[in-house]
Amino acid sequence: MHSNSATPTIVILGPTASGKTGVSIKIAKALNGEIISADSRAIYKGMDIGTAKPSKEEQQGIPHYGLDLVKPNERFTVADWKTYAEEKIKDIKARGKVPIIVGGTGLYTDALIYDYHFKGPTGAKIGDFEQKTCSDRQSIKGNYLLIGIKWPTEELRERIRTRINQMFSQELYDEVTKLVQEYGWENQAMKSDIYEYAWQYLQGELTLDQAKEKCFYEDWHLAKRQMTWFKRTPQITWLSLENVYSYVIKKFHNIQK
Repeated sequence: MHSNSATPTIVILGPTASGKTGVSIKIAKALNGEIISADSRAIYKGMDIGTAKPSKEEQQGIPHYGLDLVKPNERFTVADWKTYAEEKIKDIKARGKVPIIVGGTGLYTDALIYDYHFKGPTGAKIGDFEQKTCSDRQSIKGNYLLIGIKWPTEELRERIRTRINQMFSQELYDEVTKLVQEYGWENQAMKSDIYEYAWQYLQGELTLDQAKEKCFYEDWHLAKRQMTWFKRTPQITWLSLENVYSYVIKKFHNIQK
């Protein structure tokens, strides 16, 4: 059993396609950990292929939380996620396990580690609180170990392109068709990158190559926005993907001593 007070919550951050999922599962297996997703799109049920949600096979028996929380037409705010994550961290630690936050939604992780308090009806979605929540970034409110995954620009671009090529598949076409039939195309949750372009391809509005290229540029701009966001957090230790696992394991055991 890990000491509750000494056990940090590990936070694995990075841009899209940086390899967060794979390394976090490897770390969780080594440290008796459980994973909480910090991805504002993985919260939606039925949006699996297009959000690169880890399948049950990919999860390798590691408990994952923060996936499939609501339907695409249901409301779920940053404040909702913060409350959810705090409850899961408490539960995971109470069972002697190690909580591992994994994701690319910077506002989610900021809300948690800086302990943002939301006023009013907490109706914020991603981006609504950007001005309000940038004021206090000096000190982390809790026991967190923040690790960021960094890639050279061209290598990250190639990883994004490779993943998009893999994601454009019959499974994706089936998924987007089912989502449109169930929730309609005006649903805001689907108005982003791969779903939009896959649907346009299926409607004959784009060729497959055009759809992939538009998706690539969308994801690349997302990655740049994510990196800009994360750079504002000085407590993140940035490492190449190949060094993340060994660093976290060593750091964690030193903390536990």
